[in-house]
Amino acid sequence: MEEEFDLITRPGLKDKKRIVVKVGSSSLVHNETGGLDYTKLEVLVRELCNISNQGKDVILVSSGAIAVGKRVIGQAAVNSQKDNMGFKQACAAIGQARLMMTYQKLFSEYNHIAAQILMTKNTVTDDINRANAYNTFSELLNMGIVPIVNENDTVSTYEIVVGDDDILIGDNDTLSAIVASLVGADLLILLSDIDGLYTDDPRKNPDAGFISNVDKLDERFFEMGKASTGSNVGTGGMNTKLNAAKIATSTGCDMIIANSSDMRILHRIMDGREIGTFFKSDPSSDFDMVEYINHMND
Repeated sequence: MEEEFDLITRPGLKDKKRIVVKVGSSSLVHNETGGLDYTKLEVLVRELCNISNQGKDVILVSSGAIAVGKRVIGQAAVNSQKDNMGFKQACAAIGQARLMMTYQKLFSEYNHIAAQILMTKNTVTDDINRANAYNTFSELLNMGIVPIVNENDTVSTYEIVVGDDDILIGDNDTLSAIVASLVGADLLILLSDIDGLYTDDPRKNPDAGFISNVDKLDERFFEMGKASTGSNVGTGGMNTKLNAAKIATSTGCDMIIANSSDMRILHRIMDGREIGTFFKSDPSSDFDMVEYINHMND
């Protein structure tokens, strides 16, 4: 089996107690149709339930509301309203309900309960709201319930970017790091359409080198993220993942970027196999998450 070829070089991952997993829209839908990929969803939920069954706390940050809503409404309507902000909000409202219903059914098949938490920028930057969010997460985790988090796109219109789904100060990579910091998680896993961090965009540069481990995240890694485009957008969204790594590692959480093509990768990661790019926790007492988030928008 392919798992036999992955070296166990990160044995400490088995001991992680509170894990946040982020999955993007592209990992949940069929590229050809935009419809939900139920096979991948089922495997994802099974993996999360199995991690929870080991006595660990699990939180899922899931994109997909706008994408699912567009699929429900139909392509003709999407084409005619693609730049209409109100239409995107409506798609988010429809899609979030449909997506959560699907998650609830899948989790119940494995005798687990899932709960929905929708966040906005104000949830993070306001002290009272942030404390209330923490209390909600804590109580759900104490009850063994899996929180499923997404951006509340129906009200946070300034966080929706034309052409992109489920945006919070960049995207749900950032949101997942915020959640990890908020709940004191010790591992954040970003499931993406790329194997991890490269020295350049591997889709454009065949000589791009893969980086397996990052012990200290400094400016040279952010420059790698910007290199191929010359902008803050970065290579394939890599800059947003590096911002997520900055938030996570600075607040005491290890982070891994890995490919979501096979959702079974989750138990391989938790076994300590050398998969994806591992960012080592580098906590700093001087790091202010709210200040960093606000600076990202300057």
